[in-house]
Amino acid sequence: MTRIILKYIMMFILLVLAQAVVFNNLCLYNVAFPLVFIYFILRLPITLGINWVMTFSFLIGLTVDIFSDTQGVNALCCTLLSVVRKPTLGLYLSRDDEMSGTEPSIKSLGLVVYMKYLITLVLFYCILYFLIESFSLFNPLRMLTRIVASTLLTFFLILAIDSLTLRRHAKRL
Repeated sequence: MTRIILKYIMMFILLVLAQAVVFNNLCLYNVAFPLVFIYFILRLPITLGINWVMTFSFLIGLTVDIFSDTQGVNALCCTLLSVVRKPTLGLYLSRDDEMSGTEPSIKSLGLVVYMKYLITLVLFYCILYFLIESFSLFNPLRMLTRIVASTLLTFFLILAIDSLTLRRHAKRL
């Protein structure tokens, strides 16, 4: 139990530091912004209570807001993301299918289901983030471009991070 808690604490710290130091300074063509820290929310155990998930999500969003100077946008989006996380997973798993683990991953869900889960939640987060950030529909084409580009960039970065952790666990066995 302590090992699992330490794993999530380290993941929280590493993702916040990576977002604050590296990914906040990375912007492709002033359109695509990587929002990789949401990987923490996506990997929280499904069996964890909604109150804990919302609390941890709010904390990571608030921490990133402090480093990014985004005035609560990430905290709000992360909290809303934590609410739709479990129902979204329910969309892609039939009642007959059971997860092999409590944590959503490629190993427990399978590649196709995990990719659907990941792209749906990353798209949801990016739509919320850029709608709240712009707070208007003055330039809808630019906002749509930012949503799609940021979703794809974040999706591929999270998938790369997840595949690195998958290989590391496979080498141990």
